Amino acid sequence: MGDMPEENLLGDYLRARRELVTPEDIGLPVHGIRRVPGLRREEVAMLAGISSDYYLRLEQGRDRNPSAQVLDALARVFRLDDTATGYLHQLAAPRPRTRRRPRRRTVPPATAQLLEAIGLPAFVTDRTLDVIAANALATALVPGVRVGENRLRSFFLDPAEQALHTDWADTAARCVAAFRRRLGSDVDDPRVVQLVGELSLASEEFRRVWARHDVRPPGNGTIGMNHPQVGRLNLTMSKMDVDGSDGMTLALYHAEPGTEDAERLALLASLTTGPGRRPVGVPGVRDTDGTARTS
Repeated sequence: MGDMPEENLLGDYLRARRELVTPEDIGLPVHGIRRVPGLRREEVAMLAGISSDYYLRLEQGRDRNPSAQVLDALARVFRLDDTATGYLHQLAAPRPRTRRRPRRRTVPPATAQLLEAIGLPAFVTDRTLDVIAANALATALVPGVRVGENRLRSFFLDPAEQALHTDWADTAARCVAAFRRRLGSDVDDPRVVQLVGELSLASEEFRRVWARHDVRPPGNGTIGMNHPQVGRLNLTMSKMDVDGSDGMTLALYHAEPGTEDAERLALLASLTTGPGRRPVGVPGVRDTDGTARTS
């Protein structure tokens, strides 16, 4: 049996980004019928100031050591932001051959305590977006957020998750882009291979989004939901790395204080913890017994 072909991560990324930039985006004139999406290879090479043959070798994986100046020039052609430019440089860097450490599956005690004390929907995922800890309010808000589930699998394969989000496609795409950024060039992890393979077979939308090679850092983002118990919610999701956890991320949902979104989130908390606690609210929000409060 022959050796398996080496992955061409840099070339795949260059090809994906080239296909997403049109001549009109960068002011190139268009003449005749174009048979390829986005830019032609020779157009990229011209704009980056390199030869067409050299750029072809980069895409085909026959040259894997471009200089930082070449990478920066390509980033300008493809209109990459700082995050995507850093990712491009990371793909071109030599990959050290190190023994893979077992993935840690237990959150630090202080983080577990925070989940229960924070009073907001909060959960922890590992680097492959498996949920490894979640408080009750997070699961009440998003049923797919529970230990043992995977956020990517829920987004793309669970109809209930898709119905919950008012802008599901955009939210799911952002999740994929953050996932790619977290992985970097380390895509041969068996768990990653299994997950991406499963989703690629089961979801046409995942295949489309994955093929774009978008990257973005984890951070704040607005999430819209139509919750079956408390109605429409516009929340902010904030994410932060868990110190010393080797890839774990703490995510929490919160609303702007004093808004109806905050009131509805507090109502959901009261429904989750029992009828004894009632949120102080705004007119028109129903209490846990179903009666409307006017003040």
